[in-house]
Amino acid sequence: MNYRTIWISDVHLGTRHARVTALLEFLREAECEHLYLVGDFIDGWQLRRKWYWTEEYNLLIQKLLRKSRKRTRVTFVTGNHDEFLEQFLGLSFGGVRLVERTVHQAADGKKYLVLHGHQFDGVMHFNRLLDRVGSVLYERILDVNVWVNRCRRWCGFGYWSFASYIKLKAKSAMKYVSDYEESLIQFTRKSGMDGVICGHIHRPEIRNLGDICYYNCGDWVENCTALVEDFEGNIKLIRFESHPETKESAPLVSEEEKELHPVGQTAGGVI
Repeated sequence: MNYRTIWISDVHLGTRHARVTALLEFLREAECEHLYLVGDFIDGWQLRRKWYWTEEYNLLIQKLLRKSRKRTRVTFVTGNHDEFLEQFLGLSFGGVRLVERTVHQAADGKKYLVLHGHQFDGVMHFNRLLDRVGSVLYERILDVNVWVNRCRRWCGFGYWSFASYIKLKAKSAMKYVSDYEESLIQFTRKSGMDGVICGHIHRPEIRNLGDICYYNCGDWVENCTALVEDFEGNIKLIRFESHPETKESAPLVSEEEKELHPVGQTAGGVI
């Protein structure tokens, strides 16, 4: 698979739930000119609480460095979980450029603001302690999610995200997502950009709101999603599913979620 640009977000290296095997497989199959790591690539919060690092994590970092040494320009955008890297903003490590935010110009000339998005999270902005407590609770939900899916596989069913189900059912969570998206869109409009590409809330999505396109990469904890740009400037959202014997494409959103929060039309088609 050859793309002009790939965006991935929220890998959370340092947690037991990072889907590194799937990400490595995706990066082995995908080639691109530009690769953006859109924040929370490393989970510094979790690593400070309890060190967890595997050889697979080293393989992923080596893979990214090899890409940067070849024809891929790799840009690391810092997030809230890897904010410890902000002291190195503007520097390059092994060809990987470290920034807080940047602007990407697509093949069709459109300009997109690229940032993690935590700057527009009201909870984090006004109560960092509450944000960290929420991160711990999310980790516990993911622990439950592992056992739920083991039972589902034993019964012959596919993967199901318990965490996404909870977020979908909670009206306050849906309002949080809506407020987050609206804040980003308003800022993007004032910045004179054509769209914004972000992560942070682990909710992959593409929406067109008036003159602004909103793109969220999703994550590599629950969804294994990425944004990709072709050589004509069209951007789409893809889900990577890796299985022992076959690869399948799973729907990005359920029918119920579409009703509650419609997904918009992209420059390259409908997701």
